[in-house]
Amino acid sequence: MSEKQAKKDAGWNFDNSYSRLPNFFYTKINPTPVSSPKLVKLNAPLGATLGLDEKVLQSSESLAVFAGNLIPSGALPLAQAYAGHQFGTFNMLGDGRTHLLGEQLTPQGERIDIQLKGSGKTPYSRYLDGRAGLGPMLREYIISEAMFALGIPTTRSLAVVSTGETFHRETEQSGAILTRVAASHIRFATFQYASHFGTVDELRALADYTLTRHFPEADVAENRYLALLQEVITRQAQLIANWQLVGFVHGVMNTDNIAISG
Repeated sequence: MSEKQAKKDAGWNFDNSYSRLPNFFYTKINPTPVSSPKLVKLNAPLGATLGLDEKVLQSSESLAVFAGNLIPSGALPLAQAYAGHQFGTFNMLGDGRTHLLGEQLTPQGERIDIQLKGSGKTPYSRYLDGRAGLGPMLREYIISEAMFALGIPTTRSLAVVSTGETFHRETEQSGAILTRVAASHIRFATFQYASHFGTVDELRALADYTLTRHFPEADVAENRYLALLQEVITRQAQLIANWQLVGFVHGVMNTDNIAISG
């Protein structure tokens, strides 16, 4: 992995407050480089809202960032740990094919996660290859941007690159990496992980971090943690109601796929 920085400044303004949680919650690890990345789709309007330069985002240096071949200045790649219910069974989980580069601090004062999906193995891969297919990554791009256009809270997609490599999922598939943008990647399953495997202090640290980052109005309540629970319930109910209004059906609604932020 080359650690040299991009020659042109795309406007990355990284912090990684999540890395200041106890290291119980993540593993610091770089993406696995790919052989011949090519830009398939770039979301220029989203890039602009993040404070990024469209022309530089189309450069070879930015392509290397989207492919996981180059770590941009200020980024601190890590894989998040979580645990939760998949198809009725409780499992130890985690980012098995994604790397959180860090949090982009936008011109609007927002803190936005930048994550690569399909970027290689992590300690949570459970013997899988850490890769993703071009078709599914383009599908996520289309669906997430459609949800955004409909005014429904969602993760978003900044870019899709092909890797120049293939992998096997029953059949041979073309590899791709999606750059996902989100308010954060704290999940219901992150709290399940802390509750099941962690200490009370680690669970409290996660709750305090979540309150500060996503629920400042609840952070000043007399019972902060009860207020956090009530806000999470309210936002999730509103989100699902919005899905139903447009006929969207979540195909894999396990607790590891539900963002705490709503």
